[in-house]
Amino acid sequence: MNVFEALRQDHEVQRDLLDRLEDTQGAEELRKQNYAMLKDELSQHAAAEEKCFYAQLMSVDLTQEKARHSVAEHKDMDDLVEELSDIEYSSPQWLQKFKELKHMVTHHLDEEEQEVFQMAGKALTDKQKEDLGKQYRNEMERHRKAS
Repeated sequence: MNVFEALRQDHEVQRDLLDRLEDTQGAEELRKQNYAMLKDELSQHAAAEEKCFYAQLMSVDLTQEKARHSVAEHKDMDDLVEELSDIEYSSPQWLQKFKELKHMVTHHLDEEEQEVFQMAGKALTDKQKEDLGKQYRNEMERHRKAS
């Protein structure tokens, strides 16, 4: 599995969690559980992706700007998650802020898959794509075991 396939697989997990969360209401347990999973997934994915994918792309002129932009978006998403975590689940503001987060994450994933992956596909060799995929999966496994 190359790095693009590995990342896409986790993107689908994030999209699924976002959709499931949007269907929850108030302070129900399902909202709390899914939000905890989403927070972990976003945090672990960003850390592994930055270490195993974006670090490589930042060293290449063609992909450097896109890589920096994507890492900055990770920071913006992290900030929004922190804001959301401070709001009561049952508050109407929670769903409003969550919808902002969903839009931001979805935009980021789409941009990554439609723009960054294409540029990276030109900049990386097939061996690099495979190696980065393996590194990313190993890093995600390490993060998941640690949490």
